[in-house]
Parts: sequence; structure tokens; C-alpha cells
Amino acid sequence: MRIAEHLDVDAPPEAVWEEIADPSKVLDFFAGVTRWEHTGGPRQGCGARYRVLMRVGSAEVGGLIETVEFAEQRDLAWTAVTGIDQRGRWRLRPHGGGTRVELRWQYGVVGGGLFGRLSERVAAPIVRGNLRRTLRELKRAVEHEQLRAEAARRRSTRR
Repeated sequence: MRIAEHLDVDAPPEAVWEEIADPSKVLDFFAGVTRWEHTGGPRQGCGARYRVLMRVGSAEVGGLIETVEFAEQRDLAWTAVTGIDQRGRWRLRPHGGGTRVELRWQYGVVGGGLFGRLSERVAAPIVRGNLRRTLRELKRAVEHEQLRAEAARRRSTRR
């Protein structure tokens, strides 16, 4: 199953990148994700590994993922090493004075036959909702940080 969602954030790509590339911030905005813990390799960047679980209905599904692409302020991609077969990608592009942020997630049940395909379809609306909420929360966090930084800058110039 492939799901892709996007939205525009009123901030430059570097501000958005600061949020998505920092593994300590993932649980602050990634809807449905209940675990994102570093398990090996570098802390961030290509080769970083994380144990990830997402709540889908009453189940927590996921496994071990590895970052396979880390192009600063542009793309961050991962793939499953163990657990649910999944691949994901953050894609950032300048857009109208801000940043277009796209989140893509592909997942599947390997060898699940008819039951596997059925469970993928049942999970799709939940996963899509999680991706949409994730983008909204990311937008809120990044834009709030931009406002906070601007206010601090204004205060410092008044002194």
C-alpha cells in the first residue's frame, strides 16, 4: 500500500529540516508513532537505525528501520530491516516563499496472502490519517518556532 500526503509550511526548508532530521523530536509530531528509539549506527544520517512502532487500530506495528537517504534540507528516506515491510520518505522543496513538505509511506504484509492484502486495506485510512496529522503537527511546530525566533530577534534589537 502506498500513501503520500503533502502540505505547505510557511518556513524555509532548513527550518523544516531541523525538525524532521532530529530523531529526538520525531515523537513530538509524528502521529500514531508510539516508539522511535535509536538502536545502532550514527544518531542521524545514512545508516542510523531505529525501532519504530505505529498504532494502527488496537495494534502497534513496525520494526527496525534504517535511514538510507539523507540529503540535507531535501530528502530523508528509510527502509525496513525487520518487521513490517515499509519504506518512507520526507521530501522538502522550496515553494512560494515557504516549503512544500511531502511524506510518503509504503508498507505491506509479506506473504500474508488474502488476509495480508485485506489488513493493508483496512489499515490504509488509519495510516493516511496519521500522515495527515503528522504534517499538520509538523507545520504547527515549525511555524511556531519561526514566530518564537522572530519575537526573540525583535526583543534583542530593542535592547
